Amino acid sequence: MLSRSLVIFICFGVLAGLIFGFYLHEIKNTNQLVYVDGPSISIVTEKSDFKKGEEIKITVVNSGTTSITFSEPSYSLRITGLFGIVIYSPLISQVPTTLKPGEEIVYVWNQIKNNNDPVLEGLYKINSNGIDSLGNNVEKSVIVNIWK
Repeated sequence: MLSRSLVIFICFGVLAGLIFGFYLHEIKNTNQLVYVDGPSISIVTEKSDFKKGEEIKITVVNSGTTSITFSEPSYSLRITGLFGIVIYSPLISQVPTTLKPGEEIVYVWNQIKNNNDPVLEGLYKINSNGIDSLGNNVEKSVIVNIWK
């Protein structure tokens, strides 16, 4: 017969594995482009797992039915660590800063931080936010993995 503490540890391990699995499944959502009625932004990458040093093509799409205005010419694109510290934001001087429904803008990130250091392996969050015609904030983010 198994000891009581062994049964407790096994149950705890199974429960922790189940919860962690659901968490990872939530992060690994590959359905990045969803068209909706109303304001919406989608961020699309070719895949979610990248090798270290591989270029990452990022497409910001207005996937809604209303125009989205951005406060910056870079379409408010930010790449952060999971703790929210900005490691990369493109310095782009192109205008306009409005995406009409169905329009998109493409960036290529070479995994270099704003301080010209290469990023480390890990999870990174790509975020963009704008304002719809009613003044409401519209935001979208996706998570990508960078591996060796």
